[in-house]
Amino acid sequence: MTAIISAVLFGLALLFALFGISLSIITAEVLMLAGLLCLALHLAGVGSGPVRVRGYSRRRPAR
Repeated sequence: MTAIISAVLFGLALLFALFGISLSIITAEVLMLAGLLCLALHLAGVGSGPVRVRGYSRRRPAR
């Protein structure tokens, strides 16, 4: 989910940069930083849903 949000933020940042749009505090740089934050959270595994573990948290070695 955070990857999708990141893509949307990067798209908005591109549009803001192309058309020179700046809304008081929201600029292309702010949107780009927010997109990078969402991308970093996605790569860290945040927002991927709960991890369900049955039994042991580690796999037993194969025999």
